[in-house]
Amino acid sequence: MKQLWTPWRIDYILGKKADSCPFCLPGGREEDEERLVLFRGRKSFVIMNKYPYANGHLMVVPYCHAVDFCRLDQETALEITMLLQKSTETLQNASSPEGVNIGMNIGEAAGAGIREHVHFHIVPRWFGDSSFIAVMDDVRLIPEHIRQTYQRLKPLFEKISL
Repeated sequence: MKQLWTPWRIDYILGKKADSCPFCLPGGREEDEERLVLFRGRKSFVIMNKYPYANGHLMVVPYCHAVDFCRLDQETALEITMLLQKSTETLQNASSPEGVNIGMNIGEAAGAGIREHVHFHIVPRWFGDSSFIAVMDDVRLIPEHIRQTYQRLKPLFEKISL
């Protein structure tokens, strides 16, 4: 029997399940720390992935509930691009990854886990981060608790201006 320690998942298991889109944020900032929101722009925001592929796995998400990237207005698309750039730079300064994956999945066939609300992933990568354990056992290792990563990144994102 395999056992993995994932203490952050108990909140999801025991917590109330949302009936609405997890990316449609309330207007206030009261829940930002709980929801792992690192930055709010005018048209989009940066949030940590609660079920990350690697430490520091971020997402850039428009406020508007849009299924299709091609239907975003230009101002939103531009801000998202700027936040992808600023977020990548912030991760590079904070964690010194040896590479970064940036991408999005459009549609269920492409692997979109939440296809109803377009979002972009930024995943910092290090040599060996997937190593044999992911290949042999389909397991990922996350060496830092997600709340610690948030506390480390939040002050850096407070310095971002668009």
